[in-house]
Amino acid sequence: MKHLIDPTDLTLADIDGILELAEKIMADRPAYAQVAKGKKLATLFFEPSTRTRLSFEAAMLELGGSVIGFSSADTSSAAKGESVADTARVIEKYADIIAMRHPKEGAPLVASMNVDIPVINAGDGGHLHPTQTLTDLLTIKETKGRLSDLTIGFCGDLKFGRTVHSLIKQLSRYENIRFILISPHELQVPDYIKEEVLVKSGASFREVEKMESVIGELDILYMTRVQKERFFNEADYIRLKDSYILDLNKLKKAKDDLKILHPLPRVNEIAVEVDKDPRAVYFEQAEYGKFVRMALIMKLLGLSIEE
Repeated sequence: MKHLIDPTDLTLADIDGILELAEKIMADRPAYAQVAKGKKLATLFFEPSTRTRLSFEAAMLELGGSVIGFSSADTSSAAKGESVADTARVIEKYADIIAMRHPKEGAPLVASMNVDIPVINAGDGGHLHPTQTLTDLLTIKETKGRLSDLTIGFCGDLKFGRTVHSLIKQLSRYENIRFILISPHELQVPDYIKEEVLVKSGASFREVEKMESVIGELDILYMTRVQKERFFNEADYIRLKDSYILDLNKLKKAKDDLKILHPLPRVNEIAVEVDKDPRAVYFEQAEYGKFVRMALIMKLLGLSIEE
């Protein structure tokens, strides 16, 4: 495993190994506090991020390493017209591993093709977000105890939601996963995901427009925001942004052991009143992201501790 660009770069054995290592780190954090001493992570974030960037930085710091990088394209030489390939080649001279977020699909792949250090895709446009997928898988495993035999509902912006696309890709590889895709017609999962992933894998899926009609069937409800930055037409964004709002009244129809995930940031698609419901695990999910990124950094850099 040289880089992580696409979730399918990982075999199921790779995923199991990363999740198991994350669980070991969670159980004994002090044991891993110096494992990356002397190593540097470069966070190259060409578009805004809070959780992903800070969780990568926290992960590297908790492993005993250090962090360099930038949090906006405006503060990098990209503002002067420098290419992604050239940026990566320069950063390779300063760091041991790169985490890159970019608004253009395929940019982290281009970077990985031009350097000899590991590159992690921290989100590329509306395409993929593999470390969020690992975070989601760890959250599901920790809160449901399994990664198979689940009915999972994805709700909201399923067209531009890279977290949705990545997680569908991975979960479709597990046994007896049933997908319910909840969105307005304009924000449905792209045809290429349905044809190349869901149909090809033989996964069970159906598309609906009303959350209330299916919420009682779900083991996992994965909420997403309608992303203003992915729209070319503000009028369409305004028309669709409040399509789905989860509140306690809607949850009356849900299972007692439902788990509610959200990659965050939340706008108004989950009412604040839901935060105190024991089924809401999205803030725990954000913490799991740090541990899974610690495990991924260790795997890509070939780091381990004496056991």
